[in-house]
Amino acid sequence: MKKHNVFAGAFIDRLGHKRQDRSWLNNLIKSPDARFTPVWNHKCLVDGDPPHITLLKRSAVNSVMYDNESIFLGMFGKYPVFTFSLIADKAKLSGQGKFHELRYLGGVLPADEANLVAHAIALIKWHQLQKFCSLCGSVTQPDSGGNTQYCTSSKCGKIIFPSVDPAIIVLVSHGNKALLGRQANWPQDQYSTVAGFVEPGESLEDAVKREVFEETNIEVGKVRYHSSQPWPFPSSLMLGFTAEALSSEIILKDGELEDARWFSREQCRSPFPKLPFRISIARQLVNSWLDQE
Repeated sequence: MKKHNVFAGAFIDRLGHKRQDRSWLNNLIKSPDARFTPVWNHKCLVDGDPPHITLLKRSAVNSVMYDNESIFLGMFGKYPVFTFSLIADKAKLSGQGKFHELRYLGGVLPADEANLVAHAIALIKWHQLQKFCSLCGSVTQPDSGGNTQYCTSSKCGKIIFPSVDPAIIVLVSHGNKALLGRQANWPQDQYSTVAGFVEPGESLEDAVKREVFEETNIEVGKVRYHSSQPWPFPSSLMLGFTAEALSSEIILKDGELEDARWFSREQCRSPFPKLPFRISIARQLVNSWLDQE
């Protein structure tokens, strides 16, 4: 299987051209092939050792799920898969597995299953936040199998799509060293690459240069795209880059970072600094830079 950043990969056929067909969805959710992955407290159900996602049959979820609150994720292998938020009655799924947080699952599930649970949790979180129309204030309701919402006001009828917040993350190098920083609330000695949200009217390349300069005073020149990673904590899309520094004097300018330093490859392979979590695109950027030696 092709290697992807954790949570990424086109493993699900989302069937976007079919999701607006309510009759088709109603038949699909009642079919014997339908499978369901519940989300409880932003955690997904898994079972086994090593863990695998638990895809439940309709009979197992009848008592804890309402059809109109389910979300169609797409075809996962041969199964149409739906997710839903389990508000209560968690005990009714006793014996089906255990609920775990996404950060843990990203490190233990196969790539395709990690992609599926990230998709599920991202949509569940969006529905929990999206309750009212931003234009008229009316209540909104799910549509397209839970992949959009619509304003219930007959005078408005706005279609609302799930929000995705683009954020850049960049490995800045200067000769044989890489720029890594840390925030005060991170685990002790842990350092990572510079990251920040893209602002309105800003290109990705400009966002890279602005964020690095704002946080560390380092000016960067050439910017190259590396890869991307959906990061549903709650709704970011991390866009990974590498960049070459044009200066080397670090000044912490905006208070975002507690510390920032230039680290050699030798240092990055030592106990200090502690590198970013293995499931993150930040770690993939660091690893890619280490492999270039």
